Parts: sequence; structure tokens; C-alpha cells
Amino acid sequence: MLKVARRGAFTVACLTRQHVTCVFAMSKRGFAAEAKKGLTIRDALNSAMDEELQRDKDVFLLGEEVANYDGAYKVSKSLLQKYGEGRIIDTPITEMGFAGLAVGAAAAGLRPICEFMTWNFSLQAIDHVVNSAAKLHYMSGGRCKVPIVFRGPNGASASVGAQHSQCFAAWYASVPGLKVVSPWDGEDCRGLLKAAIRDDDPVVVLENELLYGLPAEIPDFAMDPDFLIPFGKAKIMRPGKDVTIVTFSRPVGMALEAAKTLEAKGISAEVINLRSIRPLDMDTIIDSVKKTHRLVTVELGWPNFGVGSEILASLVESEGLYYLDANPVRICGADVPMPYAQNLENHAQPQTKNIVDVVERLLKRPAV
Repeated sequence: MLKVARRGAFTVACLTRQHVTCVFAMSKRGFAAEAKKGLTIRDALNSAMDEELQRDKDVFLLGEEVANYDGAYKVSKSLLQKYGEGRIIDTPITEMGFAGLAVGAAAAGLRPICEFMTWNFSLQAIDHVVNSAAKLHYMSGGRCKVPIVFRGPNGASASVGAQHSQCFAAWYASVPGLKVVSPWDGEDCRGLLKAAIRDDDPVVVLENELLYGLPAEIPDFAMDPDFLIPFGKAKIMRPGKDVTIVTFSRPVGMALEAAKTLEAKGISAEVINLRSIRPLDMDTIIDSVKKTHRLVTVELGWPNFGVGSEILASLVESEGLYYLDANPVRICGADVPMPYAQNLENHAQPQTKNIVDVVERLLKRPAV
């Protein structure tokens, strides 16, 4: 059910409010108690959307296969049964169409969650993300808010080919007007996604398909229906004194494994989970470098103009530069389209061993 609304110099296609008024009554306490048992990462994301759909009738979810099929990755499982087809909406295979519809709905006052089956498919809708969602608030002089969440799996999965394996963190984090987050564990998934849904600006949520089925050990405080993680605040996953490892999404697990291996070799590594890509928490990174005097960044994306590049540039432009005892190092994906063959795909992405090797070499370098 669509109507076209004209606002100033632009026209938006939006869902009518009557189309998203179905509300499912559910006990918050009962849901939290049930959700804590055997949660996976996909369950953590599902619980976050579930609670926000219950809390605010203006929230709705749309995308390919999100309703009747429970989502391509089952992240939206059971939401259709709870909230009805007025709020959990299957769309045709047309990212340009449903992303534009979602941006129009947000401009008209609703709070859509727009799922891309993979962020690679967002290229079909990038005009709506970059030129509409990110810019409308500025171009309207602050009169038009765009409270929309774009979410879905980001980066390589497993042998899905070059066109389905890109990391979009650097792409979207370069755009003024967008906030970009990338969760690692269940606590991140709940806190970041709920914060994104409640935010009045467009938020890009970069998940990872290979994490969806992993166990999510969520502390009790993160199961609170009002638990939110503020944007622009990283988390120190493991304290250390010899080297700082900064990363996000799936490589957080690699960095933690590497830190254990390094510990056995007498090296103490501090691991920082960025959580938020834009805004970027440089204060936490600089404070860590002041202590460790060495920095390694890890990301799945390409090396040129990446997240690691931005971190290193920001560091050398700040007082953090004077605390380095060795040149900072970036660990990135290979500067090639992702191979399809699994053995080549593994070589094209950072692995735990790469982090261990880089840190060991870094600690043997002379002071700069």
C-alpha cells in the first residue's frame, strides 16, 4: 500500500501509517528469559528487532524473503507471525525499489529496517543510501529526518565469488550523513542494532554471514530491552601492554585467538573491537597506543583507502604519533577480486597466523 508524498523539491514514495499499525503484545520479561537460552548471533539480532518492533509501532522490516521465508539467514524468524504482513514485508528482487521506498517512509516519519540479502546487492540501491538517506537532513535544513536502518551480511562468506564478497565498511563510512556500525558478538548485535533503530539518522549495520550461527554469550545486562551501545565507542576486548590490535566484525575473533598465541610467547596484546566505524573512536585507540607503543589494524576489506588507512592517518595527525616505537601496520584482504576457490579465498583474507606473524615482526623492529 503506497502513496506518493511531495515535500519541497523532492518526491518520496512511502508506506501509509495504516499499513504498519499491527502491534503484537508480548511480555518483555518473558521474552528476555526465553531468549537467553542457547542464543546464536542471528538470535541476538532477531531479539533486538523483535523488541524494537514491540516498543515502537512505527518500526517495520522490509526486504527480500524477510517475511514468509523467515529471512535468507533466518534472522527475521517468526517476526511475520508476531507482527503480520503489514510490518514484516516481503519485497520483489529490486533493491533500488524497496530501498527507495524505505527512505521515503523514513522521511515521512516511519522507522524502517531495510534488509539487504547481502551488502553487495546494496550497489543496486546505492543512490538511495548515499544521495537520499545520507543527505536529506542536510539538504532540508534539518527539517527532514531519515530514521532508517540498512542492515545485512557484509564481506566474504564462503566461496560465493568476487561479486558477493566485498567489505563495504570503508565505502559507506566515507559518506557524511551516515553512521556505520559492525557487530562482533551477541552483546554488539543487540546494543548496536537497537541503538540504530532508535537513532534519528540513517545507520548502516554491517553484519557477517559466517557469524550468524555462532553461539552468542550475552551478559544479563545486554538482555535488558533498553540496552543500547553508543555509537563512536570502541570496546577493549582484552587488555595488553606490548601491542594494540584494532579490528571489527569477524576479525575480532582472529585477533583474540592471536592474542592467546602471542601470550604463550610472552607477548601481551591489547585487542580493541571498534564496533563503530563512523563515528570512529580514536580516543580509545590513542590511549591504548600510549600504553603499548605499537599498532596493528586488521580488516577484511581491501588495503587501499580502507578503515585501517583512516585509523593510521588519524593517529599520525594526532599526538598518538609521538608514542609509537615502531611503524604501524595494516593487515587487510588481498588487493584482488575475491577468488571463488576456497583455498585461494583463504589466502586472500587475513588469518590468525597473519596477525601473529606481523606482531612478532613488529616487536623485533628498531624504534622509529
